[in-house]
Amino acid sequence: MPSPTCYLLLNPSRTSHRLLLPSPRLPARLARLRVSCDVPRQGSDGGGGGPKRGAVPAGPGKGKKQVVFFDASPPVAQKSVGEEGKAESDVKMDGAALRLLRRTTKRTLSVLSNLPLAIAEMFAIAGLMALGTVIDQGEAPSHYFEQFPEDNPVFGFITWRWILTPGFDHMFSSPVFLGMLALLAASLMACTFTTQLPMVKVAKRWSFMSSGGSIKKQAFSESLPRASIQDLGVILMGAGYEVFTKGPSLYAFKGLAGRYAPIGVHVAMIFVMAGATLSATGSFKGSVDVPQGLNFVIGDIMKPKGIFSAAPDVFNTEVHVNRFYMEYYDSGEVSQFYSDLSLFDLDGKEVMRRTIKVNDPLRYGGITIYQTDWGFSALQVKKNGEGPFNLAMAPLKMSGNKKLYGTFLPLEDSDPSSVKGISMLARDLQSIVLYDQDGKFVGVRRPSSKLPIEINGNEILIEDAIGTTGLDLKTDPGIPIVYAGFGALMLTTCISYLSHAQLWALQDGTTVVVGGKSNRAKIEFSDEMNRLLNKVPELISANEKTVDNKSSSA
Repeated sequence: MPSPTCYLLLNPSRTSHRLLLPSPRLPARLARLRVSCDVPRQGSDGGGGGPKRGAVPAGPGKGKKQVVFFDASPPVAQKSVGEEGKAESDVKMDGAALRLLRRTTKRTLSVLSNLPLAIAEMFAIAGLMALGTVIDQGEAPSHYFEQFPEDNPVFGFITWRWILTPGFDHMFSSPVFLGMLALLAASLMACTFTTQLPMVKVAKRWSFMSSGGSIKKQAFSESLPRASIQDLGVILMGAGYEVFTKGPSLYAFKGLAGRYAPIGVHVAMIFVMAGATLSATGSFKGSVDVPQGLNFVIGDIMKPKGIFSAAPDVFNTEVHVNRFYMEYYDSGEVSQFYSDLSLFDLDGKEVMRRTIKVNDPLRYGGITIYQTDWGFSALQVKKNGEGPFNLAMAPLKMSGNKKLYGTFLPLEDSDPSSVKGISMLARDLQSIVLYDQDGKFVGVRRPSSKLPIEINGNEILIEDAIGTTGLDLKTDPGIPIVYAGFGALMLTTCISYLSHAQLWALQDGTTVVVGGKSNRAKIEFSDEMNRLLNKVPELISANEKTVDNKSSSA
């Protein structure tokens, strides 16, 4: 028995050892035992002064100390009626608030997990993505003022305000697009918690049926005379089923992974959307045209694309264009262009060198450098053996996507009021067309030919054509997440096609009642069951022959 709680009390009474009955003011369970002890009396010996303040009053030579033992802890102080009412009111308010929160959460999950709502969200996202491919992205506001003027709206009502106000000039990072992604992610999570997870829990539960009538109500049912659930279990295990028996009942299933797959599909879609959101809000992007032989610092051209963009240390890397060159078709059209790039760290050490081309970018430290365009920077020309002179090539306006560049080499003239010279035109880096000071065609020279040409009494030699490489640079932290999400999406989508089959059986005398169902591939499931159940009589016959052979041998 546990030790009682002890309280040491000073009592001047002359009470001897006695058992106190329960007081009417205390609960019956708090019956106590009081033990009196003699202790030396404190105070003066005195004659007429009486006991001092704080001392134990004098008795017949001794004071009394009492140890009182309770068989339980002393009673808790009782609260007043007002305090009890306030406490009960607080409890009721807390309970009501909790019930309201639960009802609100349940109603919200029910709305978000609605299938038509999720389908509408996906259609809205697809529409926004299509709109983002139609509207030019990332252009200056003046571009949209010209394309969507207020005095001549597109389709009669679309002006630049419809583009710039909701942020459709950067569609994939606009609040509307990101909000739709967040809403679809919430719907997927709600569907997972309210529908998919409960279905998995039900599918994992071993459920035995004890009634033959319930088994016969399944999508597939059959009766096997002169059979046992043990023989049926052996055949089902051979077909890949998980088999469980309990007395005369049997339960088997296979394809449980097909039940988990929809959850994986939802998680994969959320990964894809999370990666896309991170790409839209945490990436950098920049573009630059660099002549051959020059360089640039990555951080000088990169611009953040979202609120979560953080510049890495690799932005201090310097890129040098060693060489730019192009390849051509037999028709003379450009087929491919290349850039030989070197990357240097802050100490000037070359950390990487690589030649890139269209669809074959350079990747370093999370930065991707794409070959996207080309241009004509300058011509190196010698005049009468002097030079070379670098003549800047200027782009000329042409219809369509065709490119044409031109430059001018002035000649000495006695008339200072007019400037005359040699004109040079080029469509690409492989051939230069030359005209004299009167604008007459003189000839064509290739920079690699090193052949001079005489124009207006001057010997002109084209040494080299210096091209300009057009590069796009990008950091995108969301790409690995998007790739992982798409990979998981493909895998879980394939797994979701696996059918989840369940089978129940009951031993009824010498007959086994069998029934089952499948969530998909129902015809194939019925064919499989017929094929497996036809093996039961064969197994029984084989067992009987084995028994007969053993009996004959004995």
